[in-house]
Amino acid sequence: MKLGVYNAILHDRTLPEAIDVVQSIGLTGIELNTGGFLPPAHIPNREEILTSDAARDEFLGQFEGTGISLAGLNCNGNPLHPKSLIGDAHAADVRRSIELAARLGQDRVVTMSGLPGGESGATVTNWIVNAWNSAALDVLDYQWDIAAEFWREMDRFAADHGVKVALELHPQNLVFNSADVHKLIELTGATHVGVELDASHLFWQQMDPVAVVRHLSELVIHAAAKDVRVNPEWANLNGVLDNSFRRLSPGEPRTHLGGDEWANAWPKESAWDFVALGKGHDTAFWTEFLRALRDVDPDMWVNIEHEDVSLSRIEGLEVSATVLCEANAAAERR
Repeated sequence: MKLGVYNAILHDRTLPEAIDVVQSIGLTGIELNTGGFLPPAHIPNREEILTSDAARDEFLGQFEGTGISLAGLNCNGNPLHPKSLIGDAHAADVRRSIELAARLGQDRVVTMSGLPGGESGATVTNWIVNAWNSAALDVLDYQWDIAAEFWREMDRFAADHGVKVALELHPQNLVFNSADVHKLIELTGATHVGVELDASHLFWQQMDPVAVVRHLSELVIHAAAKDVRVNPEWANLNGVLDNSFRRLSPGEPRTHLGGDEWANAWPKESAWDFVALGKGHDTAFWTEFLRALRDVDPDMWVNIEHEDVSLSRIEGLEVSATVLCEANAAAERR
C-alpha cells in the first residue's frame, strides 16, 4: 500500500514544512485539502493553477526531490446543504477539486455525499437516523432525489476529467453505510464515484471495516487511517448517538463549516473518541484492514487523519505512522 497523511493537521505550517513532517515519519504521500469545510491552506492559488501552466509547475515543483507524492485531493463538505451559501459553495469546491486533480496528475478527490434539508424550503439539514415512521421515509425520498440528481451530474463531470470521487462514509450524510453506497450507484449509474474507506466512522456505528472493504470491493478507491476508542462507562449509559455537545462562543477557537455554521465542542463524558492508531484497535486489526485493501488495490493510498486531542500534531502522527507502517509490513508478509 501507499501510506501518507491528510494535511489538515498540518495547516499550521507551510506546504514544504508539512512535506518535511511526512518525510520524517517515514511516509510517502500527502493528501491536500482543496476546499469544503476547511480552507485550501496548502494550495491557496487554486484558480491560478487551473489556468496557468507556470503556476501548476511551480506548485508541483515543491514535491520534487522530497520523496513525497501528492496523495489525492480532499474537499470534505456538504454540497447538498439547503443553504446556498454553504451548499453551492461546497458543490463548487467539488467541481474545482476535480478540475485541479486533472491539472495536477491526480485521479482521486475525496468528499462526502452531502445531506439536504428535509423538505422544500428547508434551511437546515435533516439526518434521518431511524426511519421507523412514514414521514421519515418521505424525507428520505426527497433527499435521495436531490442527491441522485447532483451525483449523476458530478459523476459525468468526474468521468470527463479522468477522476474518481471517493465518498467518506460519514454520519450526518445521506450516504454513510454500505447499503447507501449501493443505492447511490443504482440511482445514478455512476462509474466514477466510489468510497473513501475511513474506518473511524464505521467503528462507532458498530460496523466491521474489514468486512465493509471486502463487501464493497472495487467501489473502495481510497482510504483513511483513523482510529476510534469506545468509552464503555458513557457508551453504556448514553449510547453512541449521545448529543451532549456544547456550542462554542465566538470568543473561543472554533472551526468554521461555512455560512453561519461552526463545529461544536466535543462531549466531556464522551461515548467514543477519535484516537491515534493503536489506541482503539491494535496493530493486528490494522494489518487485516490493509490486507483487505491490498486485495482490492495494492496501489491504493491510505492516509492518516489525526484528530486525537490528547496528542500534539506531530506526536499523534508519529504514533499512528508507527502502527500503520508495522501493519503494512505484516500485511505484505501474508
